[in-house]
Amino acid sequence: MIPLIDLKGQYAALKEEIDARVAEVLESGHYVLGPNVESLEREVATFLGAKHAVGVASGTDALHLAVVAAGIGPGDEVITTPFTFAATAEAVSYVGATNVFVDIDPVSFNIDPNRIESAITSRTKAILPVHLFGLPADMDAILSIANAHGLLVVEDCAQSFGARIGDAGGGTLGVAGCFSFYPSKNLSCYGDGGMILSDSEEFRDELRVLRNHGSARPYHHDKLGFNSRLDEIQAAILRVKLKHIDSFNENRRRVAQSYTRLLDDLPIVTPGSQPGMSHVYCQYTIQTPLRDEIKARLSDAGIGTAIYYPVPLHRQQLWRQDAPSLEVCDKIAEECLSLPMYPELQDEQIEYVADTIRGVFA
Repeated sequence: MIPLIDLKGQYAALKEEIDARVAEVLESGHYVLGPNVESLEREVATFLGAKHAVGVASGTDALHLAVVAAGIGPGDEVITTPFTFAATAEAVSYVGATNVFVDIDPVSFNIDPNRIESAITSRTKAILPVHLFGLPADMDAILSIANAHGLLVVEDCAQSFGARIGDAGGGTLGVAGCFSFYPSKNLSCYGDGGMILSDSEEFRDELRVLRNHGSARPYHHDKLGFNSRLDEIQAAILRVKLKHIDSFNENRRRVAQSYTRLLDDLPIVTPGSQPGMSHVYCQYTIQTPLRDEIKARLSDAGIGTAIYYPVPLHRQQLWRQDAPSLEVCDKIAEECLSLPMYPELQDEQIEYVADTIRGVFA
């Protein structure tokens, strides 16, 4: 069996250090927003090149609180991609704003900057790009559009920890960068966890109040806040893993390069890094009209796969639009398939996956 994600393998490699750090937290009696959270915030900010980081309870909360802190609310429109997990659009809907979905680029699967400008109206407040599957969106083009129209940019980096755009870390270019540490992410904890980056001290302070019931000092509540505090155990685990993230991401690139080489002569689209960007391959996703046949063949061979995302957001009942269909997104949603991807994947396993796929075409 080759799973889609091997969470046990990474834990086994780091078990001694992780167990020791967790035991230290349990013995300390300090379990929420303690020294490990504070240290993790500093370490992540330094690693990615941001001035500030604020730990929260999940990636969804990271998006939600960032949107609140950015002042987005009822009557505002936020331009974003329909090809992403629901949390991206949920954050906009939570504050009473409207998601405006535009089509995606057929090569990167990220939001297509060429479609953004025509979607801007007098109510547009922000652009919310997603760095999908570990590949950054075209931030140069997005920021250029945002600056020309006076719009905010909030980055959804849930799948792209450590990805870079030139010399900049993903999540450091907009007003906020939002991360998820869910177990399937390339930097992950053993539960839920999230983080928001910002270069603004005022934005950081606002987030700290929002995550803690709107309280800047105990039992004084100056605004409506939330219960979204990163716990010490998850922060301790993340601090261990953060020291290895470059190695993890490099091994993901190794796996991706092997897949691409072994599948290169087949009539399928395989992902790749774009000029000036580093892909961290949270997922390795191929596109082919034979998606369902390949998925079934891999399943029969004991190989795990996943379809992200079979029903894009503009087709969901919650956000169904009457606007014309988003043709590129609809086509990719019908044809994409994610293959096993994790740093510990061995060459013989990669070859077995590729050979099984080749068998469909043979």
